[in-house]
Amino acid sequence: MLDVRRLRLLRELAARRTVTAVAEALSYTPSAVSQQLAALERDAGVPLMERVGRGVRLTDAGRLLAGHADAVIAQLEAAEVDLAASRGHVSGRVRIACFQTGAHALVIPAIGPLETRHPELQCELVQADAESSLPALRLGDVDMVLAEEYDHAPRTRDPALEHRELCRDALVFAVPVGHPAAQQETIAFADLRDDEWAGGETGTAWNDMIERACRSMGGYEPDVRHNVDDVRLILSLVAGRGAVGLVPALGLHNEIEGFVWRPPAEGRLDRKIFTAVRRGTAERPALQALREELAVQARALGLETVDNP
Repeated sequence: MLDVRRLRLLRELAARRTVTAVAEALSYTPSAVSQQLAALERDAGVPLMERVGRGVRLTDAGRLLAGHADAVIAQLEAAEVDLAASRGHVSGRVRIACFQTGAHALVIPAIGPLETRHPELQCELVQADAESSLPALRLGDVDMVLAEEYDHAPRTRDPALEHRELCRDALVFAVPVGHPAAQQETIAFADLRDDEWAGGETGTAWNDMIERACRSMGGYEPDVRHNVDDVRLILSLVAGRGAVGLVPALGLHNEIEGFVWRPPAEGRLDRKIFTAVRRGTAERPALQALREELAVQARALGLETVDNP
């Protein structure tokens, strides 16, 4: 019978690509990982890896077995969830990865009340955008992800993960107080055609959303000169550098002065905030309790929440 621990190493190798990366993630030595993978290959009776330069890659049989490892591990996680539910109380360690504004406005306010009600629960926050946190979730590095997506830049869905929309957060323009459009009740994308923009880091959904929205609603390519993922920093660039931005309403609550915000003239734009967990852990009591408390915090901020089964 194949060893589950060795199967996990194979799955990690399929995702992380190198033995060294697997060793670092699991706190093993590279030689220990290599020895366990060699033992799994002997048990399987077929080559699972092949040498490529100084590294290795999975054979067709290795990729096939790695896919089965996903299913096996998910089933074991589901068994652990059933056992946790049978105890009748919320406990354990939960690591949640979240983007910056969501961490400030939703996760941090949720952790205190949750741990007060459930003293055996330990919550840990990891600041990370979806581009890195969703792969980390799939590999088991975190237990839940709170992430965002935009109508103009939807995210692909990993079948190994369960996504549930939590709430919606309006997107608004931020412009300097002296900007001509600051005197208007709403701002059109076309009004900002000639401005320099502050947006998300290159390759992120935020940056992609700004570029797509400017193309589709303004008919131009935005001059995104400042690529940062910190809303506070973007607002500082707006107030102090004269840039413009399209920012989430959750990020407007700070002490920065020198900017005004206005809704888009083309109609409301939202970002969807969602939670993601591995499918095998979706019914874990601690994760359910955390999501319920996140919804409480979202409603307290006046955000439109979504009821999910």
